[in-house]
Amino acid sequence: MKNIERPHLARLKKDIQKSYTFTATLALFFSVFIFNNSLAQSTVQERIRQVENGLTENIQTGDSGPSNLLERMKHFKVQGLSIAVIKDYKVDFAKGYGFADAEKKIRVNDKMLFQAASISKSLNSLAILKLFKERNLDLYADINTYLKSWKFPYDSVSKGKKISMANLLSHTAGLNVHGFGGYEAGKPLPSIVQILNGESPANSDAVRSLFAPGARQEYSGGGTTISQLVLTDITGQRYETYLMEQVLKPLGMLSSTFAQPPLGIRQELLSAGYDGDGKEVKGKYHIYPEQAAAGLWTNPSDLAKYIIETQLAYEGKSAKVLDQKDTKLRLSPYMNNNGAALGVFVEDYNGLKYFGHGAGNAGFTGGYYGSFEGGNGLVVMVNSDNGEIVQELINSISTVYGFKGLSKTKKVTLADVPEQDLNSYLGNYQLTPELVLTVSREGKKVFVQATGQPKIEAFAESANKFFFKTIQASMEFVKDEHGLIKEMIFIQGRTIHAKRL
Repeated sequence: MKNIERPHLARLKKDIQKSYTFTATLALFFSVFIFNNSLAQSTVQERIRQVENGLTENIQTGDSGPSNLLERMKHFKVQGLSIAVIKDYKVDFAKGYGFADAEKKIRVNDKMLFQAASISKSLNSLAILKLFKERNLDLYADINTYLKSWKFPYDSVSKGKKISMANLLSHTAGLNVHGFGGYEAGKPLPSIVQILNGESPANSDAVRSLFAPGARQEYSGGGTTISQLVLTDITGQRYETYLMEQVLKPLGMLSSTFAQPPLGIRQELLSAGYDGDGKEVKGKYHIYPEQAAAGLWTNPSDLAKYIIETQLAYEGKSAKVLDQKDTKLRLSPYMNNNGAALGVFVEDYNGLKYFGHGAGNAGFTGGYYGSFEGGNGLVVMVNSDNGEIVQELINSISTVYGFKGLSKTKKVTLADVPEQDLNSYLGNYQLTPELVLTVSREGKKVFVQATGQPKIEAFAESANKFFFKTIQASMEFVKDEHGLIKEMIFIQGRTIHAKRL
């Protein structure tokens, strides 16, 4: 997931993910009676047709209405995508669209593998909890108790507090390194220790403390990578081997792999990745030695098996990897109901809860949701850096299937902001120690750009408050006693008072 989370898989994620706040809107137009009656009478093909023609933006302005999937793919320059919908603990349908490899004219089908990016963290948490249960290890002990090939270098920032495995899985360890860029195919790959130390050929910063563990939630792929090293240090096995034998095979995810690069998989089953302009990633896709954080290759049909097993285990009806007790632990927000559980994020809509995670690797985006009750869910995987279509598809699926809470579409009337006010908002704002948000404009359009991320457009709902169509966030500009802009209040899951630089 990226620093400003796209829809979860927001973390849905990072940042996926980690993060992810949703508003039920379109689904509320349907009464429970009418929906249940119409869904029961409709065929699978009719539901597919409705999903394909029901894409809606999060924020609708003017007379905008539902759009066709293929038209939106063309609009967003998306080469290919794949989806699966879960209904009553079964896959209702799985289908691919567009090209997995545009150059070779290989089309997406439901067997095509995509990079799952941060969704990998969900499967990693299964492996960690299984390992700790079987070895009678303590999730809340200092991680250095279990690390052998490397020790976390605590300093004064951690204030004498120790990081636990539960902290790593819930993004409450106070660590940096949000996500990873991957490595071009054929280039030297760093070891996990080199990644954690930020040593060449690693292309990311050293994983270190930003603040004391347990103080708050801060999404960290770096922390997840430490959990990967804990697993391999304890088991003495290669990460992909342990995950295959202990997680993927028991779940029936036989098409999936954590191998990086994905050796043993036919190349025609691996989707290429594409940037936001539809251009192929150099080498077709990046390699991620940070397997626990970003290394899973899978498809929606296989991920659906994980979602369904989690739902059944939560109800005590299955235990292929974890039993009911450990599943409930995994799905419980770790602190202050901020949504970050162990490897997943939890959303609660007036008692109707979902677990999920977002995805964002170079050339790939996506996300999944599973309901706590009723056996419903969805998976969307896209071979593009442009993840805007992900939430539009979620809006459509959740409306057609009545998955209340997941559709974020709402109608908004835009405000006309005076020129002088627009100019006063321009500049840089410090969101976090690592993240600066730059506000710019092109004519009457306002754009924001986070450090290392693409520009996205902001839309005015009042003279000083803006929202985004592509992420669940808002920003409000605040003046001081002299009428000058002193800060931006940025809200995305949590509220940040970003000082103007």
